[in-house]
Amino acid sequence: MQQPNLTPTANLMLRETASQTAGPYVHIGLALAVAGLPERDEEIWNELAKDNAEGERIEVAGRVIDGNGDLVRDALLEAWQADANGDYQTAFDLKAPFNSFGRTATTAEGNSEWRFVTVKPGAIARPDGRTMAPHINLTIFARGVNLHLQTRLYFDDEHKANAGCPVLGAIESPARRQTLIARREEGGEGGLPRYRLDIVLQGEGETVFFDF
Repeated sequence: MQQPNLTPTANLMLRETASQTAGPYVHIGLALAVAGLPERDEEIWNELAKDNAEGERIEVAGRVIDGNGDLVRDALLEAWQADANGDYQTAFDLKAPFNSFGRTATTAEGNSEWRFVTVKPGAIARPDGRTMAPHINLTIFARGVNLHLQTRLYFDDEHKANAGCPVLGAIESPARRQTLIARREEGGEGGLPRYRLDIVLQGEGETVFFDF
């Protein structure tokens, strides 16, 4: 009996799937208020922590800057972080005092800042027993970015924890590590302490991005 020819041929090879960026329509589906559209009754947005959340309630904010030094005004950011005790909340509940997940976006007006209201996270234990410094995981979607970018926000007043963090320590250049460190300042909305971090997509001062 003749066996079928299983040798691959050029006409059987699949073509590469076309790529596309996340924008400029990502706000229409995920940032309705920024897009000028009516919000849904239940909206995942930038308040991860309510007034009664455990821990220090803070604001984190910044800008997204492209390789030319211009503001990116249509970026969407997602945050994923531990609570004040270093634990992640895996069940999302808009009525809960704290959720580990949130979204925000830059805007076309003014300084085009993104912003989260949250609690300062606790240190996080790794399975190997080492401890990561308090941080917020950030994912960035934007027009012109074919694959979303992942980075972290650390805190400038966590000197000892930052010095011992295995993830920060894996970045050989001290100057590059500084691209992940948010600076504390006063004057956040509602009197909250604010931590500020600008995300630079390319060029001088480019933020460290991770391939998780």
